Amino acid sequence: MVRGKYIISIPPIQFLTGQPGRCASAVFMDFDQLHTFLEIVRLKSFSKAAQTCYRTQPAISAQVRQLEQELRAELFERFGSRISLTTAGRIFAGYAEQMLELRKRAQDSIAELETNPRGELVIAANEATCIYLLPRVFSVYKKLFPAVQLQLDRSYGSRVVDAVMDNTADFGVTQLPAEEKRLQVVPFYRDEIRLIVPAGHALAHYKSVKPEDAVHCVLLLPRLGKTRARLNAWLEAVEDDLSVSMELDSTEMMKRFVLAGMGVTFLAVSNCREEISSGKLHALPLAPEPMFRKLGLIYRKDKALSKAALAFIQIVMEHATNEENGAETERPLSPKVVVR
Repeated sequence: MVRGKYIISIPPIQFLTGQPGRCASAVFMDFDQLHTFLEIVRLKSFSKAAQTCYRTQPAISAQVRQLEQELRAELFERFGSRISLTTAGRIFAGYAEQMLELRKRAQDSIAELETNPRGELVIAANEATCIYLLPRVFSVYKKLFPAVQLQLDRSYGSRVVDAVMDNTADFGVTQLPAEEKRLQVVPFYRDEIRLIVPAGHALAHYKSVKPEDAVHCVLLLPRLGKTRARLNAWLEAVEDDLSVSMELDSTEMMKRFVLAGMGVTFLAVSNCREEISSGKLHALPLAPEPMFRKLGLIYRKDKALSKAALAFIQIVMEHATNEENGAETERPLSPKVVVR
């Protein structure tokens, strides 16, 4: 989430009255009253201040009376047509100037978010997404929005959804479908889950593998998640004959163990593209039908999106999608941000 906070700290009125910030009137001071008060101080005249404030003199006199009632102190001494500040008035004038200046600084800072976004975005994603998909996105994003801090919340499976729903993360990247109806889902990536075997393995030169072929292998399986559920369904017919050596919750661990000859596993091709290209690993499509996974960017439907957040969605869509190997990525309508 972008989390820019602007806090105006106003000293208590106790410095004038000796009382806690309790007022005799139900009307509390506002910025318009402060402006009127400072115009009277600047012009040393109620009538002239009425002209510059586009009010009648009785109206600005009423504003001053309301301030004096709240502060429990007189702000002006009147000598016929002449006025001067009381001691309380001089003290209050300094604070009034500070309060209006803080208001202006707050307005300027918030307006600046449109041209120079800053704050923080927290993205929840699993380990493999953090390693293989998000670095490019983060690199492009930081070049465009260097003042926005990007934070990663490494989560797994349903925890990604929970982090977004709990508002501890602004965005999540998760395997689809995402069942939570309060989420907005932006599909952006699709790739294939294949059997991953080391070079020299008996299955390495198969064009595809069937569940029966897995019976002759030592398996390293993901511990939980949508991929594990789909693999369970694919292997159901031979589950009694399987040899499962380990169940792991880390893509990198499964890949490294396969490279070490400890078994074979099932991974998304994008998670081991480098090792496949170098010939260290082989990726075999599953039969009779290939198994694809879809990833989506998720965020709460009721979340107000800043320019920085909208830009993150756009950059994910432009720099984390895949067009290779004939894999068509769904491109839904998503908020468009012109990034300069």
